[in-house]
Amino acid sequence: MGTIVITDIAWPTIDIERELAAVAGHSVVLAESDEHLLALAPEADAILTCFRRVSATVLDAAIRCRTVARYGVGVDNIDVARATELGILVSNVPEFCTEEVADHTLLLILATLRNLLPATDTVRGGGWRTDAGASARRIRGLVLGIIGYGAIGAAVAERATAFGFEVVVDSRRLAVDPASVPAHVSRVVDRDTLLAESDVVSIHVPLAADTRHSVGAAELARMKDGALLVNVSRGGLVNTDSLRAEVESGRLRAALDVTDPEPLPAEHWLRSSDDAIVTPHVAFASDGSLIELATKATTNALTVLAGRLPASVVDRSVLDRPELRTPTLKQTRALDEENS
Repeated sequence: MGTIVITDIAWPTIDIERELAAVAGHSVVLAESDEHLLALAPEADAILTCFRRVSATVLDAAIRCRTVARYGVGVDNIDVARATELGILVSNVPEFCTEEVADHTLLLILATLRNLLPATDTVRGGGWRTDAGASARRIRGLVLGIIGYGAIGAAVAERATAFGFEVVVDSRRLAVDPASVPAHVSRVVDRDTLLAESDVVSIHVPLAADTRHSVGAAELARMKDGALLVNVSRGGLVNTDSLRAEVESGRLRAALDVTDPEPLPAEHWLRSSDDAIVTPHVAFASDGSLIELATKATTNALTVLAGRLPASVVDRSVLDRPELRTPTLKQTRALDEENS
């Protein structure tokens, strides 16, 4: 029997994880803190993680660990390079929440442009101000700029077109293959053009060393007066200090599901800004997506513990390392390549 350590979850229980692990003959334990995770690491045969950091220190202590499975798409909370050095396979769950994140993106955009919060606040406060919507924007004809055109970016573009947005996209893939540009994308443009022309800028790229703070002072300064910045990807993509200067000056507005830092400190400026809507990193969540996520991430971990390749491998170079802690994965890969 092996032990699967879960670092943290964003849902009520780990019943799905326990049931799947029990069928395979493994036990599950949930860490309660960073310190508890480090204490549990030496007994872990696999680690499942949502938001908590799986650092090199944790990985070095996890002397039995064969795999780290991420609940979600991004792996910026895992030291993937160190895991690869140690022969630990890292997996993730790509594109599990495309529909939810795209829906949430439009929710943030519509709530901001239609002044939803001021309108509902006046009713909650006992008032009935019919002028609460006077400054709402007419959506049809506005330009929505999408930075990053993966599955989520494409889903946002499709939805936005139905509301009458003109959709422009910054995408290297579409730029080199004009024939692949879908009908609901008006134009493929460079980053500077997108920032200058868009009424709404929505970010849909992963967080990595070369994308951290890729939307900083210079990029924000290029945006139109009164424009809205939307981020549902990772908080670290945006320089929060630079964003604060633009929002507090009244020049830009923000709608965020992710922040840097996360969670926000109690007195953080984003919590009280009249020109920002912030949700607590919940765009990925729904009754269906959370079941799918728990099932797929746990299955990835159990598949490695059974000596087979999971559905997704973040860094396939681990399979060529002599330190690989699950040697049968090389045989599995050879069979997959032979049958492909």
